Amino acid sequence: MTSVVHGATGAQGSPVLDALIALGEQPIALSRLGQSIPGANSLAVDATSAEQLTAAYQGADSVFVHLPLGTEETRLEIARAVVTALGEARPGRVVISTSGSIVDAPGTRLQVAPDSALAQLIDGAVATGISTAVVAPRLFLENLLLPHVQAGVREQGVLRYPVRPDFAVSWASHLDVADAIVALLRDPSVTGTVGVGHVPPATGPELAEAFAEAFGTPVSFEQVTPAEFGKSIAPLLGEGPAAGVAGLYTALGAETDFTFAPETGAAARLGVEPRSLVAWLNGLRG
Repeated sequence: MTSVVHGATGAQGSPVLDALIALGEQPIALSRLGQSIPGANSLAVDATSAEQLTAAYQGADSVFVHLPLGTEETRLEIARAVVTALGEARPGRVVISTSGSIVDAPGTRLQVAPDSALAQLIDGAVATGISTAVVAPRLFLENLLLPHVQAGVREQGVLRYPVRPDFAVSWASHLDVADAIVALLRDPSVTGTVGVGHVPPATGPELAEAFAEAFGTPVSFEQVTPAEFGKSIAPLLGEGPAAGVAGLYTALGAETDFTFAPETGAAARLGVEPRSLVAWLNGLRG
């Protein structure tokens, strides 16, 4: 089986690539620079070029795609190029990650716009007639590893995050998402949207308890405002993306929780369970 992995050196693509290699595959690793990756066939591609993507997809059994951070204009270019390449190369399967954007809550303020790059990517892939599945995580646990968040945990014993203490989230790690993606790449019978994350969801104080257990030191939870959080990540992401993150958490403040129906999740549809919070934290230390 040959799988193409977009963003193969990034946070989402890398664990997918590692898992496929561990299963004995030799996946095709796409990245902007085409860095050499042991066990994979590495290709440098311009993701806005339908011609280059078509060549990369030729002969592939499956393709994993997620849109990178960037301007919506660039994301739209990538979405259109991917859809064109899928239609030309005709792989047997495509799996798309929403990267935390919401596509399965129509009628809510969180749902992405129909003309957004992500919506066009999904609709376009489905329209090709290729077996398509969409992985829909909510919030990534790796957000809790941001330097300023970890500084509070390790130096002050306080986990600071821009959600209410009672706000429950179906958190997922990049490894959890990769497990679901790999299962979907290898099973084209499962289509539609698959939620990835903890069910039941976890609150801020429950996250703090997991940190306390894993680190062996008291950790409490403290809510910060979306504006404060956005300001703290601007040096890492840039002003535009940071403002988008702050906007997401502002919108979440009006919601009761941030989860999905259990029957639509990876555990129910694929038999793939997320790691426990403590297991994930312990895994970070090897």
